[in-house]
Amino acid sequence: MNQATPPLLRTQDLARHYRTGGETIHALRGINLVIRRGDFVAIMGPSGSGKSTLMNLLGCLDSPGEGSYWLNGNLVSDMGDAELARARNRDIGFVFQSFALLPRATALQNVELPLVYAKVPRHERQLRAAEALTAVGLADRMRHRPGELSGGQRQRVAVARAIVTKPSLLLADEPTGNLDTVTGDEILSLFDELHAAGNTIVLVTHEHEVAARAQRIIQMRDGRITTDTAGRGADE
Repeated sequence: MNQATPPLLRTQDLARHYRTGGETIHALRGINLVIRRGDFVAIMGPSGSGKSTLMNLLGCLDSPGEGSYWLNGNLVSDMGDAELARARNRDIGFVFQSFALLPRATALQNVELPLVYAKVPRHERQLRAAEALTAVGLADRMRHRPGELSGGQRQRVAVARAIVTKPSLLLADEPTGNLDTVTGDEILSLFDELHAAGNTIVLVTHEHEVAARAQRIIQMRDGRITTDTAGRGADE
């Protein structure tokens, strides 16, 4: 990756504090992070290390108490509510451990959702949703509902929904946490393919074998980044 290329995202002295029962919880303490287009980054750390809080800030789901965050060159704190909603819908794709699918909707309808919010015409969004499902190997499961799919297939639907808007950034929070080892490995292979196709991925995990697939492994503890090292993916 050309280091002269402007970063996709950058944080400077990012901090997040919570007040709980008269006590202040320092979830993040001055995070400085640069992620470039095409990076594949895994964030690790014990419970309470701040990794989920950082993911929420990067996904524009929460606001920092201190510091700055730039996404695609734009200072996130300067964005209004409508602009933040557009950024979440257009620039960021989310994959959750729990899949977060609508149980009564088909796979195709679940994948269409971000395009519905973006007011994409029905015919176009159906074509794009079908294309995303085909890309994750579910061309023959588009009309199935989540209850008719395996855990791995449900997670593939979630990945298709995350990439259907062609976002700048794909955020995955413990994407293999609810899957068995074999199925989890299939999902990780899918992430490898997405990365090879040029997608920028930031993945939160507590599993070392999962993190090792990434180019970079960021370790967190007590709200700080302690190490930022190369994973096995950096050699591929």
